[in-house]
Amino acid sequence: MATKYVYFFGNGDADGDESMRAELGGKGANLAQMAKAPLSLPVPPGFTITTDVCQEFYKLSRNYPEGLAEQVDEYLGKLEAAMGKKLGDENDPLLVSVRSGAAISMPGMMDTILNLGLNDKAVIGLANKTGNERFAWDAYRRFIQMYGDVAMGVDHDKFEAIIDEVKAIRGIKEDTELTTDELKKIVEKYKAMYKAEKGEDFPQDAKTQMWGAIGAVFGSWMNPRAIKYRKLNNIKEGALKGTAVSVMAMVFGNKGDTSGTGVCFSRDPSTGENVFMGEYLMNAQGEDVVAGIRTPQKLAQLEQTNKAIYDELCQIRDRLEKHYHDMQDMEFTVEEGKLFMLQCRNGKRTGAAAVKMAVDMVAEGLITKEQALLRVEPEQLNQLLLPQLDKDAVKKAVEIASGLNASPGAGCGQIVFTADEAEAWAKDGKKVLLVRKETSPDDIAGMAVAQGILTSTGGRTSHAAVVARGMGTPCVCGCADVKFKDANTIVVNGKSYKKGAFLTIDGATGKVYEGQVAVKPAAISGDLEKFLGWADEVRAASVRTTASGKTVKGFNVLANGDTPQNAKDAFRFGAMGIGLCRTEHMFFDEPKLTAFQKMIVSETTEARKENLKAILPLQQKDFYEIIKAMEGRPVTIRLLDPPLNEFIQAEDAKALKALAKKLGIKADVLAQKVAALDEHNPMLGHRGCRLAITYPEIYETQVEAIARATAQLDKEGIKHDVRIMIPNVVTYREVEQIRAQAEDVIAAVNKELGTSLTFQIGSMVEFPRTALSADKVAQYADFFSFGSNDLTQTTLGFSRDDYGKFIQSYLDQRILEDDPFATLDADGPGALMEIAEAKGRSVKADLHLGICGEHGGDPASIALCYKYGLNYVSCSPFRVPLARLAGAQAVIKASK
Repeated sequence: MATKYVYFFGNGDADGDESMRAELGGKGANLAQMAKAPLSLPVPPGFTITTDVCQEFYKLSRNYPEGLAEQVDEYLGKLEAAMGKKLGDENDPLLVSVRSGAAISMPGMMDTILNLGLNDKAVIGLANKTGNERFAWDAYRRFIQMYGDVAMGVDHDKFEAIIDEVKAIRGIKEDTELTTDELKKIVEKYKAMYKAEKGEDFPQDAKTQMWGAIGAVFGSWMNPRAIKYRKLNNIKEGALKGTAVSVMAMVFGNKGDTSGTGVCFSRDPSTGENVFMGEYLMNAQGEDVVAGIRTPQKLAQLEQTNKAIYDELCQIRDRLEKHYHDMQDMEFTVEEGKLFMLQCRNGKRTGAAAVKMAVDMVAEGLITKEQALLRVEPEQLNQLLLPQLDKDAVKKAVEIASGLNASPGAGCGQIVFTADEAEAWAKDGKKVLLVRKETSPDDIAGMAVAQGILTSTGGRTSHAAVVARGMGTPCVCGCADVKFKDANTIVVNGKSYKKGAFLTIDGATGKVYEGQVAVKPAAISGDLEKFLGWADEVRAASVRTTASGKTVKGFNVLANGDTPQNAKDAFRFGAMGIGLCRTEHMFFDEPKLTAFQKMIVSETTEARKENLKAILPLQQKDFYEIIKAMEGRPVTIRLLDPPLNEFIQAEDAKALKALAKKLGIKADVLAQKVAALDEHNPMLGHRGCRLAITYPEIYETQVEAIARATAQLDKEGIKHDVRIMIPNVVTYREVEQIRAQAEDVIAAVNKELGTSLTFQIGSMVEFPRTALSADKVAQYADFFSFGSNDLTQTTLGFSRDDYGKFIQSYLDQRILEDDPFATLDADGPGALMEIAEAKGRSVKADLHLGICGEHGGDPASIALCYKYGLNYVSCSPFRVPLARLAGAQAVIKASK
């Protein structure tokens, strides 16, 4: 039996449904679902060519699979029968749109062609049939422009130059002001320019046009902007088959004042409020709204001008939301007073909107808490933690304009006017604000690096607004006061701003300010607090069995923090403790740095101990503040990790002489010491616990500072839970020896101060040998913490400092699926973690396991950590909310 490549929808029924997103794409699947019962909405009939064809198209070097042409002919005939019109007919032509649609929505990234089927004769037939000559010629000029640009690669700006030239002759601004004769003149100029560009006449055969458009849509799957969008949104190449193509009968919003087109959202995609939000244009086609060429009217105004259509839209809004249990992004067209639905999909939204919608929909009984937690992408939570404009600073700021608040957040940067400029300036380390008349899909790379986006036209449903919300980038649209004077200057209310000038936008209010306005950090409260509370409940109640057969309860989120402020930030964001406190960072402040440097250059143990005595009370104070800030939550303190040469730096003779003077030794003696400390591969050199084996007094001083700080808190009645961690372990004998030394120091402090303190002492697992001998290490370690950065480095043999030279080639050629320093490699470090879990818990069944590398804040890595049976992940304080949600999602998905 031949493979089915084409599916019909319309006339109250459809071959497919919403379950076929992988084959029909999101658009095709939802059109089918809307067309058939129980929804039975007014959807123009059409057919969808599956994503399988796209996959075959590229396998066959941009050729189509056998049998497709016959199926398209069959379903085109079915469409013609449904409409009572023929494609290419000279008297009453069927016109169609050709649209893209992948399984995952990619707004504006792939191509669409409208009004297909018009030619020099059909346009006259359409004019006669409709009795609306202007409409027919407007449709034809739109088709030539879209087909020429999208299917044939003729520069869009060359078409725009022609239409601008014709409008300039009569001094008009809007396309709607063009007369029929002017539209005819534009068509003739378009065709002449097309022939000059392509060396052939504009195609007059409707089926040739259709196959050209189908090829263009399939070809757009691999255009640069679509590829860039997939990279930015972590959609891996190969994860989807490609795009489907939907060929649908045209309905016309440009037939006059009783026709129009719009885009609407069942809830506000920027704030999440349960209000019907959208925009529309009368006497226009859909591209006019989303392209931002004209600034549309708010949907609420439609209630005043055409209440019947508005009420029908409201009913459809409610039905679609109840059916899909999610906020819907809908496109509609009104043709001479009759409403048609052209698309619905789960709408893109900001992080704040995603959280509010999730919380509200649970309260409304529309979804469960578990479904709500799966609705929000963990990375979206970062948007809620973006800095906001400081209210006091705003009072003093100079407001120069305002537009539509399209995507929240504060955006401040040097203004640039093209996406290429934004990319180039950002690469130079500059913060940029992208200012455009309107954005197009080709601007995606520049939008991705901008601090904010400001457009002079377009509304909340324009391309700029939709993409900015998806990226979490602040955006103000439709700011009509912004005028483009030339390629390097804008004028705002009479004042000029050159490229490179600073402006600030507030995406929450739509206001634009001159210069740089101060910002303040966000806080967790309200809906987000409730939402993350649900995530905490799910993780706390979790139970799973590891591959080694051990049962593990709960899954916590801790933070990496080295200062009292880090600890307070971690607490504020919901961390349950500190999973990694790096002590080396404490040595870089004076007077600790000088004392530590003197210790390093000391020649005897006694001299080293003497210099360490000066550091002891200072480090004790640091530990006291951090432990106190966590109010009894666990604090895991890692003993000194980096090599000593990091603390003795002298780039030249002048710097060496100054350092020698500070340390009170001769410059030549210091030079010898610096040379002796130098290592060819310091990451694998004399560092971590190896320093304690060579110079035990270093770790002994640190342990004493920890014990004294804890004793001080104990006497003050302040709760504490302090754990000591040994880095760079490769053998159990290191842990055995250092633990014994630490316990001797703790015992001496207890005796001196009359306390009875005990501490868990654990080992980091950063090297393959440690993981492979975890059963032996576990005999002397109370817990393991996986240092995934070094474990990745030593497992893959990739230097973190050098792998940037080749990793992009590995990713582009899919030699590796992910950057292993960003997402945990399950076949390398991940496999070693599983071994360490099994071996470690074979000795101690309740051995506590965690991770403290950068992977602790990556959602995909967090899911692996849950699978491997880790008790917690630890990440930077500002990644804690993300990790709380990602951990809950891992629990929910694992239970399915």
